[in-house]
Amino acid sequence: MSKLTAYVKDSYRELLEKVTWPTWSQLQQSTMIVLVATLIITGIVWVMDLGIASLLELVYSFFKS
Repeated sequence: MSKLTAYVKDSYRELLEKVTWPTWSQLQQSTMIVLVATLIITGIVWVMDLGIASLLELVYSFFKS
């Protein structure tokens, strides 16, 4: 049990003394970057999905009777 207590105390001390936390403006800027990147990647995947769906419809149309 003493090892667990020491681990928790060391972890807490490390969070207070050694970790550098971002400022509010840095956090907002990082959030906006992640949001924009997510939207761009979502758009790319959406366009790829539309293209593949159209291609598959074309291929399937050759095999319809």
